[in-house]
Amino acid sequence: MAHYLLSVYQPDGDPPPPEVLDPIMAELEKLNEDLRAAGAWVFAAGLHPPASATVVRDRDGETLLTDGPFTEGKEHLGGFTVIEAADLDEALRWGGRMARVVAPLSIEVRPIA
Repeated sequence: MAHYLLSVYQPDGDPPPPEVLDPIMAELEKLNEDLRAAGAWVFAAGLHPPASATVVRDRDGETLLTDGPFTEGKEHLGGFTVIEAADLDEALRWGGRMARVVAPLSIEVRPIA
């Protein structure tokens, strides 16, 4: 069994209003329950907005801090789920289910090294 990262990318800006977001989150919790029942769920987390990020760099032994995300873009990583799957095909099936729940957002499925 391998671990896979299922990343949820969302547009920058304010989140949808509760009447839109609440049903999505309820469906996402159902998906997490299915992942747990299948023994595939490892953990999941949502992230604060990109503006809350701090980039840390080392320059000749000096730590440099920069407020904001590492890269600017129209979309950002909003959350992720780590799963355990037998192979990429199984991970992609879970990613497809997640994509249906959060549509039209994109899910990136990537094996963890």
